[in-house]
Amino acid sequence: MTTINDIAKMANVSRTTVSRVLNNNGYVSEEVRKRIIQIVEETGYIPSLSAKSLRTKKSGVIGVIIPRIDTETASRVVSGINEVVSKENFQILLTDTELDKEKEVEYIRLLQSRHVDGIILLATNVNDSLVATIKDVELPFISLGQDLPGITSILYDDYHAAVDVTNMLISNGHERIAFIGVSEDDPSVGFQRKKGYMDTLKKRGYNLNNSWMETGDFSIESGYESMKKIIKYSKDQLPTAIFAVTDRMAIGAMEYLREQGHRIPDDIAVAAIGASTMSQYVTPSLTTVDYFNKEAGQKAAELLLQQLKQNKEIEKFVQTYRLIKRDSV
Repeated sequence: MTTINDIAKMANVSRTTVSRVLNNNGYVSEEVRKRIIQIVEETGYIPSLSAKSLRTKKSGVIGVIIPRIDTETASRVVSGINEVVSKENFQILLTDTELDKEKEVEYIRLLQSRHVDGIILLATNVNDSLVATIKDVELPFISLGQDLPGITSILYDDYHAAVDVTNMLISNGHERIAFIGVSEDDPSVGFQRKKGYMDTLKKRGYNLNNSWMETGDFSIESGYESMKKIIKYSKDQLPTAIFAVTDRMAIGAMEYLREQGHRIPDDIAVAAIGASTMSQYVTPSLTTVDYFNKEAGQKAAELLLQQLKQNKEIEKFVQTYRLIKRDSV
């Protein structure tokens, strides 16, 4: 079996020089580089696809960073990305941060070390370290879900979607509307959706009740626990409607309400954002907002491929949405 030392000996260079060429890291003259690549291909030291990537300086791989692998939103986005890039003979290298914002930076560096041609990040936060890392790696890059300064971003219209949900609940006769959100460290889901809810209530002349606002962590369990707290602290005046910022938390809230004997929507209406498959099949079916996640993934992939072919100006795109009215309201 051919080793890196064999390659170095045949090319009449040091092992370090061969390593630089294989990892595309550090200066090597073009003449020496071509000689090493030729030997690598002739000996079969690495697969021909990898040898080709050394020659073209392209790996044929797109890095995708998602916040949670077990969510339908991420699944739909990745499906859209893969549908586009596979037609151009690219493959996906997928990483899962498990909602750990420090892992977003870590995985950007990891994907850079794997010589991916570009990265699509389903971002959950905006901070200086993240933006600095993205710019430092100097790779074609798309942010999906958060507006990162100086980075091409595809955004969901979280503020206006929340406004529409809140207005819809008010138009159905609800004045006491509770809210289940997530941490405002997430500017889009955590801050913008809550701001849309609060601004709408204020504009319509309704008071905000802090005991009707709870924070979860995207999970069904946190929706259940948040609903329990809202009911506990509401005392004699229960809300007549719940707005949860994700379907999963709304479904957790609905389960707690059922356990306590509250009828949905007769006693308490429930609405959310996400348009997950299970939102259609829970009882009653869940009123929700569809963000067209697969189409967002397709758009992200198309923009990244454009960046790979030519330098593109920084762009911002806002994804459309639709409010789906079902039996929970």
